[in-house]
Parts: sequence; structure tokens; C-alpha cells
Amino acid sequence: MHQRYFARFISATALVLLIASSSISAKAQDRKNVGGSKFASLGDAKIYYMNYGQGSEALVLIHGWSQSIDAWRDQIPEFAKRNHVIAIDLPGHGESDKPKTKYSIEYFARAVEAVMRDAKVNRAVLVGHSMGTPIARQFYRKYPSKTLAIVIVDGALKPFADAPAMNRLVEALRSPNYKEVIAQMFTGMMGPNMKPEIKERISSSTSNTPQHVLVSAMEGMTDPSIWDDDKINVPVLAIMAKNPSYPPNIEELTRLLAPNLEFHMWEGVGHFLMMEKPEEFNATVITFLDKNKLLTK
Repeated sequence: MHQRYFARFISATALVLLIASSSISAKAQDRKNVGGSKFASLGDAKIYYMNYGQGSEALVLIHGWSQSIDAWRDQIPEFAKRNHVIAIDLPGHGESDKPKTKYSIEYFARAVEAVMRDAKVNRAVLVGHSMGTPIARQFYRKYPSKTLAIVIVDGALKPFADAPAMNRLVEALRSPNYKEVIAQMFTGMMGPNMKPEIKERISSSTSNTPQHVLVSAMEGMTDPSIWDDDKINVPVLAIMAKNPSYPPNIEELTRLLAPNLEFHMWEGVGHFLMMEKPEEFNATVITFLDKNKLLTK
């Protein structure tokens, strides 16, 4: 069960970037022509982000492993009607720089902070899909005063795969046939009614994330320190896709770490639930924001 979940979690996170990458390559020029397209600096690396609106508080969208901003294409227009929205290409992904470096969860969290600083945003509601969930949690650890709330999108606060299974996956990603490994992972993560267009976006984006990034980011998720039991003391919304590989008490496990939790388990969707049911997803997030009086204009 743990091994199946980890494969799903990883591919999920990979898919988000994959989705974004495929669309990004198709629309790269359009994105560069958008007034909100910017780069923030993290050391020598440039982090690409898109900025919609203004103000010192924002809704920050964080994609998963191997994905990019494109994963949120059905969320950005709706959320931007209500709030200041920032969507980020994590380092190594999308249009951000892809240096040969260690892609740890800590590094990704610092990238999110660098983008917020560049956009002059002091506090944010962080929306993290798959790998984006531990990134949002690590951001909260480092910058609690900058975190208004966290939205978990089929991500994990505790690992549901043991260390040997995770290490085997990392080694498989080091192999020459790593793209086949990813394709197999993704197969089990597709929802039963996923449209061919979404599958194509996911499939065509795989090649846009370099192997060294995929391996290092996956290694980052094996770091035991990111799975500590420290509590999250801000409102948390979790939107999960029902999956038999999850622990039966996943809501209780999540609530132990996030006492102020609103939990949803959706049926009939896969790991990329925000792509499969964008209207329902957007409405659920906006209702959560309204209920907690977050990012009010």
C-alpha cells in the first residue's frame, strides 16, 4: 500500500509540472507577453512567476513534482477575479532556471519566499498540489508569520511509503529509461473520466523537466526532517482524491497535524483533481477563503 501511494504521490507531483510544461511550451510566447510575467532571484537562479493583481496578501499556487504553472490554467482566471494571485514555476521546472543543484523541499520553500518578496507580498494562502503540499508546510515552518492558510491538493503531510520503496523509485529515476518509469507511475494516477486533452498535456510535458531535477526533487521528498510532527496552526483545507492506497484514517492523521482542518475526499477523480473538476475545485477553495475571512478585498 505504501509503495503504491508513493508512486502515486510522486507521479502526481510530476504530473502537475508535466501538465504545465506541455502547455507552457505551446504558449511560452503568449506568457512572455503577459504583463504579470516576472522573474525573481534565488541566488544565481531566476524563478519564473506570473502575478495577477496587487496587494500585500495573495493566493500562491505551487505545482507538484515535474509540473509547472500550466497545472493551474483553470484556476487562475477564476481566482484572479477575487484575489491577488501568484503562480510559480518552481526552480528546475517550467520556465525557471534549471541549474545542477540540490532540489530540496527547503530550497523550493525559499524559492516561494523569494517570489513573494519580489512581488511585495507579505502574507499568503499557499495552495500546494502533491509535492507542493510539503513545500507549503516547509514554508510555514520557516515563515509562519507569512502564512495565512494552506490548501492541500491531494498531497501528504506524512509519508505513506517506507524508505526502501522511496529509494527504489529514486534509483529507477536515475536509469536511462526514467521516462518509462514516470509514464507507468502516471498511468495509475489518472482519473476514470480524465479527458484525452488533459492526458496529452500531462504526457507531452514529461520531457520538459530535466532528469537531474526529477531525481533530486524526489530525493528531497525522502528527507525525514520534512515529515516531522510539528503542528500547523493556521486554517488548512485538504481536497483529496479517494484512493485505496491511502490509510483508512487519513483524515484523522491529517487533523493531528492540522487541528484547524476542513477535509474533503472526492470520488471519481484522480490525482489531478483540480484539472478534472475545475469548477468544483475553484468553488471549494473560494468557500474556504470566505469562511475564514482570508484575502478579503
